[in-house]
Amino acid sequence: MDSPERGALMLVRFVAATLMGWALAEIALYVAVCHHKNVPVETFSFVVKSLPCLAGTVMLIKSRSLAEWISDKLDL
Repeated sequence: MDSPERGALMLVRFVAATLMGWALAEIALYVAVCHHKNVPVETFSFVVKSLPCLAGTVMLIKSRSLAEWISDKLDL
């Protein structure tokens, strides 16, 4: 794997980890606010707030193919 592909792989992994961390922080804050206000956690809101975590997980699984695609697009 040459340098541009390694850089693209690092970029993809960083973005995926950032999405997952952001989603987990958002979920934790939502649950804390619901607990503070003594209201139940709504399922729909919880699912919507967890979508970036799902996207980050998919990006981590497909990171090598995404990095190759990015590297090919940037070579043109």
